[in-house]
Order: sequence, then structure tokens, then C-alpha cells
Amino acid sequence: MSLKFKSFAALALSAAMMFSVAACGTTDSGDAKSESKAKNTTVGYDVSTIKKDDELAKLAASAKTVKDGELSVGMELSYAPAEFYAEDGKTPVGYDVDMSKAIAQTLGLKPKIVSSMFDTIVPSIGSKYDLGITAMTITEERLQSVDFVSYYRAGSTWAVQKGNPKKLDTSDMCGAKIAVQTGTVQEDEANKIAKGCKADNKADNKAEVMSYKRQAEAATAVATGKADVFYADSPVAGYAISQTDGQLEALGDVEGVAKQGIAIKKGDQQLDEAVQKAVQKLMDDGTYMKILKHWGVESGALDKAEINPTDLN
Repeated sequence: MSLKFKSFAALALSAAMMFSVAACGTTDSGDAKSESKAKNTTVGYDVSTIKKDDELAKLAASAKTVKDGELSVGMELSYAPAEFYAEDGKTPVGYDVDMSKAIAQTLGLKPKIVSSMFDTIVPSIGSKYDLGITAMTITEERLQSVDFVSYYRAGSTWAVQKGNPKKLDTSDMCGAKIAVQTGTVQEDEANKIAKGCKADNKADNKAEVMSYKRQAEAATAVATGKADVFYADSPVAGYAISQTDGQLEALGDVEGVAKQGIAIKKGDQQLDEAVQKAVQKLMDDGTYMKILKHWGVESGALDKAEINPTDLN
């Protein structure tokens, strides 16, 4: 099945059949179209040659949650190109999937990808899985619940139907139906916009926030005219745009660039350190950049992995 959607109907059908189990990420500069040059491929980067680091493997083995030689990772698998299902509807692919495998390989562990709804991942870290790697923005609120190792940087992008038929302006979304994914920073921002419209007494021109469990559903809502605009991580928005043969387009510039992180059980210092050192090693030896380039999202690369960074931008 081709990843190109030739019509709104095709996009909606694909969302129902494949995107319901499918992709999340962003970039730090340029418009979403130029930022998301992800290849139309569902074959991940080959991490099989990555060698186990014995010292880091010992550190990971002493962590509080790691068991039975597995590194379990929670992901919301409908956020291409970060994490989604391949055309077979069963195989997880994307740059977060490749990073998870590369980290596990470095730590001498077997990766186990666990499909999860985005808004359930943080509460399940340390119980249902060891890590959450799902294009998750590091925020002060989330830092109260989990530790993070920074590994990427992304912004947010608005996307509308080609030609912007509703003549929307990113500076004033009052009156618009805004589609977002549940539990994301974009949902938070959309709700703030809606409250602002209400506070300005724009009762006849209020913004309506339409929250969906999966990002693909939000994109499909715009493509089919159910919503006017969707707001998502810029690589995700760019990827969605690229898959619709020009039926969707970015609106305005990338906004709110921020670091994304790998979520770890709060206070698990051994796993914090093992993951941080593994990611830094992958950055230093070039594997990290090769993974990002494979998916066309290298503009969001970091050169330093940090535990609970204080500079979130």
C-alpha cells in the first residue's frame, strides 16, 4: 500500500486502516515543508552493527525498572515520522523507534516497543515500561513526574487545507476549529487560545478545540473539512503535509522550539545515567545523526544529551 494519499478520501481511509496504529517529532528551523524531507520509506535505519558498551550495560542492569534483559519503551505509534506502523500494520518504524533500538543495543538489552496512547505514557513510566520515547516535549510540569534525557529539539506547526480556504491567521485563531492530539503541548496551547477568545468576549467567534487520541485523526479531520486547522510538532505536520500530495499546507512559521526528551522513572539515577551516556555515545560516534538523516529530520539534532536540562529551549 502506497504512503501517498491521492485524495482526502484516501487520507481518511488510510487513517482508519493504518494511521489508527501509526506517528510524532519536530524540527528547529524553516517551514514544515522544507523541514520534513522524510523519505517515503517504512524501513528503519540498520542498528545491528552497534556494539554493546559493557560499562553502560552494567549500569543499566542495576536500574530499578529494567528486567529480564529487556528495555521496554512506551510509544504512541501514530506520529510519523517519529513512530508509526509500517505498511504491514504490525512493524513499528520511525526515528524514535530506531533510537530506542540503538540505545538498547548500546546497553546490551533487547528493545520492546509498547504501543500506548500518548496521554498515558508519563503515568506508566517505571511500571508498564522503562522508557517513554515518543517525541515528548520536556516541560516543567512533566519534570515533576519523570526524569528526562534530552535528545531532540522541535517546534510546532499549524497546517490547513491547501490555499487556506478559511483564511486563517496564526495570530488570531478565534473562530477556528482546531484539531490537536490529546495530552500534547499543542493541545495546551489551543486551549489557551480558546480561553483568550472567550476572555475577549468573542462569543460569536470563539475557537473550538477538537482533541483526538491519535495525531493522524487530527490531520484527517482537517483534510476532510471536519476541522479548520491542526497544530502539531513540526516534523509530524511536515510529514503529514508531504503525504497528501499538496492537499494540506503549513500556515505561518514554526513556533515554540523546545527540547524533547526520553522519559525515565523519577529518581532512577542508574537508568538516567545509562541512557544519557548511551545517547551521548550515539551522538559522538555519528549514529544518532545517521538515524535522523535517514528520516529527514536532522535539523532538530542536538549535540549534547542532558539529564533534566534546565534550558528547555
